[in-house]
Amino acid sequence: MRKTYTEIDLWKGAKSSTFSNAKYLRQASTEAEETLWKFLRNRRQNNCKIRRQHPIGTFVADFYCHECQLVIEVDGGYHNLVDQQAYDKWRTEELAQMGLTVVRFTNEQVEQNLKEVLVEIRQHLTPDPSPRRRGE
Repeated sequence: MRKTYTEIDLWKGAKSSTFSNAKYLRQASTEAEETLWKFLRNRRQNNCKIRRQHPIGTFVADFYCHECQLVIEVDGGYHNLVDQQAYDKWRTEELAQMGLTVVRFTNEQVEQNLKEVLVEIRQHLTPDPSPRRRGE
C-alpha cells in the first residue's frame, strides 16, 4: 500500500529503527513525561491531537502535535551538560528546518509549575490552516 503525503509528512521519513526507539521510550517514560501526558492525551488541550514519543526523521519527540507542527520536549537534568545543550540546540535547529516549532520544559517545570507549562503549550496549539492540512 502506498503512503499518502500526510502519512509521510507525519513522520518526516522516520526509519523503522526510529519507530523501535520510540516504542522503547514510551515504555521508559519519566515521571514528568507521564504527568504531562495525562493533560495532553485525548485532545485535552485546545482539542489538538498530541502523540507521545513520536518518530520525526531521525529523532523521537517527547510529544508532537502534527496539526500544529509543534514538538514538546521535557528535559531531565542531563540536558544541563554542555555537550547535551549543544546537541539539543542542533536538534531544535534541524526540527525547525522541517517547519516545526520546538518548546522545551524541564522536569522541574512540569512537576512544580504544571499550570504554567500547560498555558504555554496551549499558546502554541493553533492548527495550521493551510489547505494541505484541512483534510487531516
